[in-house]
Amino acid sequence: MPRIPRTKSKTGLYHVMIRGNEKKNIFRDSEDKDRFLEILYYKRQNGEFTLLAFCLMDNHVHLAIGEGTNDIAKVMKKITVSYVYYFNKKYKRVGHLFQDRFKSQVIESDSYLLSLIRYIHYNPIKSGLVNTVGEYRWSSYNSYITEKSNFPNLIDKQIIFMMLSNDPQKAKQLFIDYMSKETQENFMDLTAEENVIDEKAARLLYMNMLEEKKYKFIDPIPLNILQEVVSQLQAVTGLSIRQIAFITGINKNKVSRILRKHSKLQGD
Repeated sequence: MPRIPRTKSKTGLYHVMIRGNEKKNIFRDSEDKDRFLEILYYKRQNGEFTLLAFCLMDNHVHLAIGEGTNDIAKVMKKITVSYVYYFNKKYKRVGHLFQDRFKSQVIESDSYLLSLIRYIHYNPIKSGLVNTVGEYRWSSYNSYITEKSNFPNLIDKQIIFMMLSNDPQKAKQLFIDYMSKETQENFMDLTAEENVIDEKAARLLYMNMLEEKKYKFIDPIPLNILQEVVSQLQAVTGLSIRQIAFITGINKNKVSRILRKHSKLQGD
């Protein structure tokens, strides 16, 4: 059966996930994680890609990555081939390390990118490894908030900071505030076998609705505004609760409560 062609991002930005063959660990110790990040660092120095977020778990990796001098397929091939060579040599093994080809989702809006970065940084919390994002060593979170992180020059954090504010200190604080919000977003995960549908138009509509109410995507939104906007979004698009939660970054249970309350008000 032929493979489905990979969706091309208009922005050149992607959420990429690679995982171990048969769900086995691709990192057995800290040295392995260090080597993977070294490979990312040197490939990035060559201008082959930009890196906006990463999280290394024992059996999979999440990246928010942008194409540079090479397209995403070539970039990921170079990264994975280099790491597999190191891993097989170290552990005196042969054969595949990663499961099939890497998975990817396109990133085509600032709001999606910010939500994705938060989702990536929250992976260790969802797995029960830590209680706060800053506790986990193998993600890019600390690279954003301190120069004393283990990997200070690995990510292109100014791209994200400039989205938030022209003032570097204000941008950093806005980033910290946004990352501190509990996340229930559902992006590509270990159960996803195909890319999710393109919901760019619906996400843009949601952002426009917020702007009409004088709010931005990253702002705390009053409940009455959320109720109005989410209900309108569902009425116009016919999206499911899961899809609305995915687009807006709102907890699925909260979306469900909003829509139930709206339906009740309409019936009264």
